[in-house]
Amino acid sequence: MNELLPYPLLGIVGQSELKTALTLALVNPAVGGVLLSGPYGVGKTTAVRGLLDIMPLVKRSRCENNCPPDDESDLCPTCLDYLERGESRLKDDLMRLIELPLNARLEDVVGGVNERVAIEQQRVLLEEGVLARANNNLLYVDEINLLDHAVIDAILDAAAQGQTFVRRGAMVKLYQSRLVLIGSMNPEEGRLRPQILDRLGLRVWVGPQPNARERLEIYRRAIAFRQDRTAFRLAYAQATTQLRLDVLKARELLPKVHLTKAAERYAMQIITQLAIPSHRAEIVLLEAARARAAADDRLRATPNDIKAVAPMALRWRQSPHLNDFLKQHETEEGLIAQALQA
Repeated sequence: MNELLPYPLLGIVGQSELKTALTLALVNPAVGGVLLSGPYGVGKTTAVRGLLDIMPLVKRSRCENNCPPDDESDLCPTCLDYLERGESRLKDDLMRLIELPLNARLEDVVGGVNERVAIEQQRVLLEEGVLARANNNLLYVDEINLLDHAVIDAILDAAAQGQTFVRRGAMVKLYQSRLVLIGSMNPEEGRLRPQILDRLGLRVWVGPQPNARERLEIYRRAIAFRQDRTAFRLAYAQATTQLRLDVLKARELLPKVHLTKAAERYAMQIITQLAIPSHRAEIVLLEAARARAAADDRLRATPNDIKAVAPMALRWRQSPHLNDFLKQHETEEGLIAQALQA
């Protein structure tokens, strides 16, 4: 019931950056997902589940074998039958929210051998994991900083490559895993490794509301939702429907959206000034700017779009340890150059 009637995203008090980041990730998966960081009880998971109301339509295979919608080189028998009959093997379906269980093992994530079939039938059957089920969907990973390193590496590799390999001896199976990744964490419980943090696109600090009036409003809305979910959701139904239509329209418009030269120059100026080492920074920044322009029903992303999304795209990308190393490297390079000129 909770999944069918989530707390509406637009019913969350404040947190405008949180709502914007999640919406941009739906509009343009190329931003590389979203990392939500903040203490307990500030609405991170509530916001993610609120996306159920604005999920866009995606093309999905009518079969149950996860056949990719845009590749007909290796179709299952069911899809081949559709094609032979002259029928479409694809259907329009709502994007789904897949939540990673907190105790998920690597085999649960990437897939593996069906243990029941192996014991009862004495044969090896490779089954899909969470990543395959997340194909064309949104994957939510709560407490992402507490995951086993092998699990989070597998998730990030799949999100970047759009596919997952399962290898068990001589058996190999490929699953599509094109997904939107949303992670959340409480920084009190530990940091993310730098290489993991770098691969998550937009970053949002979800802090507690500082204003007493806003905190009281949060309480009132929480009680109203608990007492009558249907009535509470109805108050935000019209605005939520409009947001969903805006997301659908923006996704259709996105391929036509281009960056102005001024926007590109402004983005590079900011990144250079901040001395951000990773090239993923400009990819996230520019793709988020395109998504914002599409969401605003525009074909040109301007410096204003860059300015609006830059905090989400560029925060937590500084590397003090790398900066110290580079200073030492430059000093050493200078000494080597002097020696060579002697």
